[in-house]
Amino acid sequence: MLRRQTIEQTMERLPQGVRRLAVQLRTPIGVDLLWSVLTDYDRLSSFIPNLSSSTLEARQGNRVELAQVGSQQLLGLRFSAAVQLELIEHRPEGLLQFRMLKGDFRRFEGSWRLQSLPDGTSLLYDLTVQGCLGMPVALIEQRLRSDLSANLLAVEREAQRRIQFDN
Repeated sequence: MLRRQTIEQTMERLPQGVRRLAVQLRTPIGVDLLWSVLTDYDRLSSFIPNLSSSTLEARQGNRVELAQVGSQQLLGLRFSAAVQLELIEHRPEGLLQFRMLKGDFRRFEGSWRLQSLPDGTSLLYDLTVQGCLGMPVALIEQRLRSDLSANLLAVEREAQRRIQFDN
């Protein structure tokens, strides 16, 4: 069983409804296993909450194109957003950068960063997002705060599940 780690979260309010969020989790799980979980693109929706689908569309070297649909209940209504992402895998640096090529946001870009620590790994998720016109920024902000933490914990849980499955 994993010892419970604290999640650190920061948020910046930028002009024109842009939000930049960073969420960090320290975990005893190693970099290699976390990397394999993050890059298991076709299976992400099986363990990331509110991710309805995730499909690897193309791969060329360390460049990946991914189609994803997120879905959740907001104020009793089902809201879903689709994005086509370009990801660049920088495996030696533990960096996975992404940016939206097209989708339901005006801006959606960021990175996953893995850093080896003496007692495990630091997992950092950084996201800059700007909603569509008519999307209430305060609502997005509130959902992102809880969703990003949930996503990090889901990655950690999946890595733990894989450790148990392999033993």
